[in-house]
Amino acid sequence: MILSFAPPRSQCLGPSSSSSSSSVAAADPRRRLPSTRASLNRERRAPKHRPQSASSASPSSPAAAAAAASSSLSYGRRRRRRPQNVDGDFFVDTTCIDCDTCRWMAPQIFMRVDEMSAVFKQPANEEERLKALQALISCPTSSIHTEKPAPDVLVAHETFPIPIDEQKLPGVYHCGYHSEKSYGASSYLIVRAEGNILIDSPRYTERLARKIEMLGGAHSMFLTHKDDVADHKKWRERLGCDRILHSEDLEDSTAEIEIKLEGRGPWNLGQDIELIHTPGHMEGSVCLLYKPLEVIFTGDHLIMTPTGLSIVERYNRCSVTAQLNSVEKLVDLDFRWIVPGHGRRIEFKSSLEKDLVLKEFVQQKSSQFAYI
Repeated sequence: MILSFAPPRSQCLGPSSSSSSSSVAAADPRRRLPSTRASLNRERRAPKHRPQSASSASPSSPAAAAAAASSSLSYGRRRRRRPQNVDGDFFVDTTCIDCDTCRWMAPQIFMRVDEMSAVFKQPANEEERLKALQALISCPTSSIHTEKPAPDVLVAHETFPIPIDEQKLPGVYHCGYHSEKSYGASSYLIVRAEGNILIDSPRYTERLARKIEMLGGAHSMFLTHKDDVADHKKWRERLGCDRILHSEDLEDSTAEIEIKLEGRGPWNLGQDIELIHTPGHMEGSVCLLYKPLEVIFTGDHLIMTPTGLSIVERYNRCSVTAQLNSVEKLVDLDFRWIVPGHGRRIEFKSSLEKDLVLKEFVQQKSSQFAYI
């Protein structure tokens, strides 16, 4: 869906216009939404560990019995239709984590009811059914179902990755297949002559991997921050892409990333792509500006909810002040599209309109937090 406008372990780095402290370090070769509630709900509802599967335990052991019972309970929850759904084929079950994916992918079908998604209208034509199936496929928790088997779901699979706008943003695709590991975040693919770039990690599937390979594979995987890395290792193994992440956001699972950004940036990937350090949501949050198409990929730094622009401050792990300063940095950049990691994409009529909207947003938020 596209909308058009008519503290942590160390101190957060503040914005800087200087690039002298920036470098790109290669790794040692040896080595939810009106409010984005996905991470909160996931922590509250997800088990601390996955139970041992019945097939891996001795049939007569207590572990096998417990695993079988747990598996049965999990399946029961997954197929438990929320009463908030309207009658009909499509429905959302009780495992929804309120990540907002289905609501912006198929707003004609899904809406938020009692802090989860629900079907408020069944598809009325082929286009609406396709969008509902695309949302079903992309749901990070497989919480969307049809009462009867959907033979056309295979057709929906073949539409991924989905072009965002073939006229205005040629070569930019939404990968779909959102991952619960990334709290339902979106992943995108830029197809370019200098080498394709995956932006954040989708859920790994062979089907999507083949489709990306048909588009030329991926030379790089740019990770906006540490929350949205999902299946990055599997994509690296399959596509051979060099992963890029800011060193402030490295963890054990990303220690062997090929390219580690150091300092405050900006950094360039060729002549057409600029990486902008935007600390706030995380210390290592970075946005990607694709200059030829005037589009910026913001990860969790800045998103669009049904009620307007948001920095999702309730999940800020660094500094709200730093994040607002980082939003203000975007005013100096030339772009007309914002493609976020969560929620709706934004198209501005002009860079001037973008500047006015961002300045007003920062001013309002700064006033709000000045008294907190």
